[in-house]
Amino acid sequence: MSFGSSILLILFSISIAVAGQILLKIGINRIGIVDFSNLGALKQLFFGVIKSPLVISGLFLYVISAAIWLVVLSAVDLSFAYPFIGFTYVMVLVLSKFILKEDVNPIRWAGALIITIGVIVISRG
Repeated sequence: MSFGSSILLILFSISIAVAGQILLKIGINRIGIVDFSNLGALKQLFFGVIKSPLVISGLFLYVISAAIWLVVLSAVDLSFAYPFIGFTYVMVLVLSKFILKEDVNPIRWAGALIITIGVIVISRG
């Protein structure tokens, strides 16, 4: 697998995982906050999760992402591929701001920039 193809496949796997995370968040928000103080609440969470198309879709995307990740690992060194996982933090931050309308403070943006620089530096080594 070429260097460019490896990078694209890594980013594709990560993007699918991030999409899964966003679907999980939207789905669990629709289910509501779960109080873990009693067994009934856990039952409510379980049935809410298995009935939620968003949560199920998010979990499905994680499985697809993992399958693609296995293809990546078969072709490149783990020490090269794994640092790209840092991009998941950056992508989740951006999507949380613009899709979930979450408040993202300047410190988080600075952290995302540092992570991005770190991934670029590691990928060049």
